[in-house]
Amino acid sequence: MRFSFFMQRCRLRPSSMKAGRYGHYSATALIVLLVLLAGCSSGPTGTQAGRPEPSVPLHRTEYLTVAGARLFLMTRGADRHAPVLLWLHGGPGGAERPLFRYYNNDLEKHFVVAYWDQRGAGRSFDPKADPRRLTVARHLADLDVIVDHLRRAFDRDRIILVGHSWGGMLGLLYAQRHPEKVAALIAVAPLISPRESQRQEYAFILSEATRQRDEAALTRLREIGPPPYETADQVLAIESLADRYGAVFHRQPNRFWVLVTGVLRGLVTPWEISRFIRANQVSLKAMTPELLTLDLTRSVPRIEVPVFFLLGRYDHHAGSAIAARYFKALEAPEKRLIWFGHSAHNPPFEEPRRFDKTLERLARTLDTGASSPDHLLQREIQTP
Repeated sequence: MRFSFFMQRCRLRPSSMKAGRYGHYSATALIVLLVLLAGCSSGPTGTQAGRPEPSVPLHRTEYLTVAGARLFLMTRGADRHAPVLLWLHGGPGGAERPLFRYYNNDLEKHFVVAYWDQRGAGRSFDPKADPRRLTVARHLADLDVIVDHLRRAFDRDRIILVGHSWGGMLGLLYAQRHPEKVAALIAVAPLISPRESQRQEYAFILSEATRQRDEAALTRLREIGPPPYETADQVLAIESLADRYGAVFHRQPNRFWVLVTGVLRGLVTPWEISRFIRANQVSLKAMTPELLTLDLTRSVPRIEVPVFFLLGRYDHHAGSAIAARYFKALEAPEKRLIWFGHSAHNPPFEEPRRFDKTLERLARTLDTGASSPDHLLQREIQTP
């Protein structure tokens, strides 16, 4: 779930309105409203209204100049000696830093958490940059610089990678190339074969729209046409239709409230929002044709690090069934598949407490160096 998509789908739902009636805000009107709200807030930002955010011993923001780009990196944690965890957001170009910090900030109590806005995303987006530099190879090279920077800064041999959606694909590609730098890879709703994901997403929407006799959706689906989708407009339009049927979020969050709270807590500034949207569009336009050529079942049949897949039962966007089939065939020294029974494509945001606890539990295993018996190395963990 890209933050830009989250914002574009934002709708105000006043409690005084009857069910099914919503007040719709354009992006411009929403930004103006958020600016006013931000201006009304005073004093330190807080985790809840009226409550100051607890002090964080480690809170660093920096820009790293890498191959002509200034890459934004935020690092936070209660204990700089804790395991280092690097988020790899989705997209491409879909910085999720505000959502990670809104839903999963408890991880900062147990990890040194690094939030990286990838090239062409979030605060790393440069509207004047050549979009032809947005390639998978360039992202892998950027990631290697970020990983080495964190290893040096915290004196670690290896760090934990947590990749969501496109970030999961990026993490798998990187771990295959640099296993000596990765303590473990946690792939959350990862893209495995974007072309296959598009096919199953289209089939799911067609089935649901037909079953529900949703003529508006069927008309829109005919306008978009069948996959493959190479343009940003097509990709975003299909994702919006899938979200309509619970394939992106199984249960819809109150997007407007999340955005307002995020601004008041200082997780995102109002003037960044249009930048997030533009960055996502540019990156999708530049990289989608290349992504459609990738299939990890062929290119990454094995990695030499522990790998954990965290999948939502209702994910028909990237496709949890596609990821589960790949996981079964993937060779790794240790691997575990963990299902989130109340999630679609976004377990970190749909089941945040269970997600955070899962990462804490996995990290404890890695930190102690405990190895599981052979018969447990490929187990599935069911969640309620």
